[in-house]
Amino acid sequence: MNTEILGIIMMFAITLVIGVFLGKYIAGVYGYKKTFLDTIFQPIENLIYKISGINPHKQMTWKQNMFAMLTINLVWFILGFFILLNQSWLPLNPDGNQNMSPDLAFNTAISFLVNCNLQHYSGETGVSYLSQLYLMFLQFVTAATGMAAMAVLFKAFKEKTTTELGNFYDFFTKSIIRILIPISIVVAFILSANGNSDDF
Repeated sequence: MNTEILGIIMMFAITLVIGVFLGKYIAGVYGYKKTFLDTIFQPIENLIYKISGINPHKQMTWKQNMFAMLTINLVWFILGFFILLNQSWLPLNPDGNQNMSPDLAFNTAISFLVNCNLQHYSGETGVSYLSQLYLMFLQFVTAATGMAAMAVLFKAFKEKTTTELGNFYDFFTKSIIRILIPISIVVAFILSANGNSDDF
């Protein structure tokens, strides 16, 4: 009993400590302050901006930020809907999984797009490898979309303006490169360290 209570207390304490440090780091990222990972990730961001033509210093209004968010989500939805509707003849389908019905493809694409990940298909027998890869992609980037939208919202509260609210694409890129990827690497390392080495 005492061990269980101690475990719960330790879990809350560790979560609180991680939350404080991670929160300060995230605030620094969105506040354009220098962080200890700048030297690693800044060149990657600059390459992405150069290839995509994004000007991270261009300020957007709330309408422009919202339009950017809705546009990128629309593109991901259309692509996901297409993949699920046509997975039978698309690559990475060694099991010969059939196309999803339009209503199921719509529900699945929307579900993963809004990051609730509702699955009404029968696991690996319902989607091809390509479809699974795309759905996993959505699980990652839609989290970054939400984080970027919140960064814009908090900037609006802080600056008390609706005009110069940062750049959605910049916040989105920073969410992936500087926050989600480092966290994924740390979590992957922890999970692999706790796993059985014979499985690798």
